[in-house]
Amino acid sequence: IEEMNKAITNDNIIGKMKDGNFSWKECAYTLTRLWPLSGVEYKLGENKISIPKGDSSTSATYDKLAKEISENYPNVTINRGTASKGTTIVGSNCLLMAYSHIAHDCKLGDNIIIGNASQIAGEVVIDDYAILSGSVLVHQFSHIGAHVIVQGGSRVGKDVPPYVTAGRDPLAYVGLNIVGLRRRGYTKEQISDIQNIYRLLYQSGLNTTQALMKIEEEIPESVEKEAVVSFLKSSERGLIRGYFE
Repeated sequence: IEEMNKAITNDNIIGKMKDGNFSWKECAYTLTRLWPLSGVEYKLGENKISIPKGDSSTSATYDKLAKEISENYPNVTINRGTASKGTTIVGSNCLLMAYSHIAHDCKLGDNIIIGNASQIAGEVVIDDYAILSGSVLVHQFSHIGAHVIVQGGSRVGKDVPPYVTAGRDPLAYVGLNIVGLRRRGYTKEQISDIQNIYRLLYQSGLNTTQALMKIEEEIPESVEKEAVVSFLKSSERGLIRGYFE
């Protein structure tokens, strides 16, 4: 505990703040917190957070890592891994906005945006290029697919498949994230194929198992199809509902 307190509270920096003589990075260091998790599976000192930076993965001791995170993600809290998974991972080029929280054993991919005050519970997986708007709450063990955008203030209690826009209350599929896909260089043909997949999944009157069979039979092979099919087959919490259901 003393080691953690040294990492989180630096008397020299606090003194500089009182004197008005401090840099933003020094200030950010004191404002960001890397909290240890209170839980039956938590084992102090045996786990670490792996924070990839650029093309290389950085694993560091607690105090060094706390400073690195605070410089990159001011006012953000990130829990260390527990005995469950062992590591909490935040990928490269992620933007974690102020007051967001990443709980223990989460796995965030690359180029993700987490909006202000969004709270991510333990062991959540968020894939590349996903965007969570402000004040989104994500239930433990949920999976959010690549290129998804989630409406601000949403409560995510089930898995959100790739490429979609999720909104309403309760959370539902409301269409594709077309703007995001275009920005990522997806062609009209690729977007059209993805739309055909989700028409079968959400607008055909079929249940998920039946829709999955139709997708595998009728949709031409592509990287996008494989991503959706793989996501559906691996979903453990079930999918968000369709808006028209």
